[in-house]
Amino acid sequence: MEEAVGSGRLRAHSIVISAREKVMVTGVNDVDSFNESEVILLTDGGTLTIIGEDLHISKLNLDDGQLALEGVIDAMEYGDVATGKRPIFGKLFR
Repeated sequence: MEEAVGSGRLRAHSIVISAREKVMVTGVNDVDSFNESEVILLTDGGTLTIIGEDLHISKLNLDDGQLALEGVIDAMEYGDVATGKRPIFGKLFR
């Protein structure tokens, strides 16, 4: 099942974490915000918040829905899929 948002085909959404230092995410629709300690992604699986240290995006291809992130990964959390709202954790530290 492959469907991109607005195009009639569903993309697969997946996350691969290597040694808590590299993350590859597919099914990425947009990057909501990013800095060295937090990256917020809008994905086919909902809003995804990645928390860590020295985070930087090493690859971003929104046409293919792919993002590669490097740094120290401390936590990942999904927000509401239906509304796209950010997780409460992210709201507390804004």
